[in-house]
Amino acid sequence: MVMFLFLVVALAVVVGAVTLAVVGAPLPEAAPERLQDSLPPDRPVSRADVDRLRFPLAARGYRMADVDDALGRLAAELAERDARITDLESALAGARAAAEHPSMDKPAAHPEDDQR
Repeated sequence: MVMFLFLVVALAVVVGAVTLAVVGAPLPEAAPERLQDSLPPDRPVSRADVDRLRFPLAARGYRMADVDDALGRLAAELAERDARITDLESALAGARAAAEHPSMDKPAAHPEDDQR
């Protein structure tokens, strides 16, 4: 019985020492991954660029700075494209209106001139 009690106490001491060694030791710092294929800075972003975009994993998901940078870039380009589309649509509407209503600057042709 004494031997059994000694083995139980020894086992508890060994388990406690291993647990303290594992839990108490600090984890080594891992080098943070960086975004490998970022969005191209020298041209507009294409659909293929967005399809290839992969964010590196961090301890709790993705690195917020990388995601924020990519989303900011996409938002800026979409806003620029929306503004360009609005400008082109208003120019088209103006051209259509000008085509429907002849300009007052041109003198109207007289029907008598066509008979001569």
